[in-house]
Amino acid sequence: MFPRSISLRSTQKRLTVAGVVGTSAALLFSLMSGTASAKPVPDNPVPLGHGYMGVGYIQDGKDFTSDTRQLHLGAQPDAGLKANPEGIDVSSWQGGINWSSVRGAGIEFAWMKATEGLTYKDPTFSDNYLNAYNAGVIRGAYHYARPDVSGGAAQADFFASNGGAWSRDNLTLPGVLDIEGTCYGYSQASMRQWVLDFYNTYKARTGRDVVIYTSPSWWNECTGGWDGMAALSPLWVANWTTGTPSIPSGFPFYTVWQYTSTGSVSGVSGNVDRDRFSGDRSRLLALANNTP
Repeated sequence: MFPRSISLRSTQKRLTVAGVVGTSAALLFSLMSGTASAKPVPDNPVPLGHGYMGVGYIQDGKDFTSDTRQLHLGAQPDAGLKANPEGIDVSSWQGGINWSSVRGAGIEFAWMKATEGLTYKDPTFSDNYLNAYNAGVIRGAYHYARPDVSGGAAQADFFASNGGAWSRDNLTLPGVLDIEGTCYGYSQASMRQWVLDFYNTYKARTGRDVVIYTSPSWWNECTGGWDGMAALSPLWVANWTTGTPSIPSGFPFYTVWQYTSTGSVSGVSGNVDRDRFSGDRSRLLALANNTP
C-alpha cells in the first residue's frame, strides 16, 4: 500500500497529514474534532453536509500516491500541457471567493458544490455560481453522492432542481456526480445501478450527460471497473500527482484531471483543488455548449 494523505478542511483551508498507518479510529471523529490523528474507517461515510471533492481520497486512494506539495498557477507539472485550460473546484470550505481575481489568475473553468444527498444545499453555491459567471469563468455545479440515504434517481432530481440545471450560454458546464470514499455497503452490481439511475434521471431533467468525478481505486473497487459509463459520461479523475494520471478501469481516457488538493489561486483563501482540462479551450466550450 502506498502512502496516503488525510485531508481535513477547516472553514477556509485543508490540512494534509502524510504517512497514515492503522485503521482503528474513525474519520468521523477526525472531521468533527478537527484533529489530524484519527485513522480512517473505510465503511463510514462523512457526516451529512461535510462532503466535498477529495474528502474520500483517504479512503479510496489505495492504488496511487498523493501529492502534498502546493502547486501555484504557472508551476505546471508538464510544460507541454500549458495549452490545456486550468480550473478549480470549490465548496463552502473555501469561504468567500473573488472570482474576478480567480479569472485574472488564468483560471478558465470551475465546478462548485451545489448539493449533497437529498437535503443539503451548499450555502455558498448561489454566490459562487453567479459571481463566477459574471467574471467570465466557465462554471458548473456538482452533487456529492450519498448512496446511503437514497437511490440515485432521487438525488439526481434534487440536484437538477437545486443548481444542477444547464443552459447553452457559453459559460455553463454540465453537472457532476461526485462519487468517492466508501462503497456504502453496496455490491458492485447495485452500485452500478445507482450510478446509472442518477445518470438517466439527470439526463432526462437536463438533456446532458452527467460528468463523473471519481478516483481509480473507488471505481475499480465499488463498481468492479465497470465500462458501462465510458460512452455516456465524461470522466473527471482524481489523482493527486505531478506525473501522468492513473484512470479507472472501464474508461479509455479522462476529460478533466484533479491533480492536487493543495493548490493556490489568487482570489481564494487557503488551499484549493486544482484541475486541468484534457483538450484546448475550444473543446472546453464544446463540453459547455453540448456541441461536437
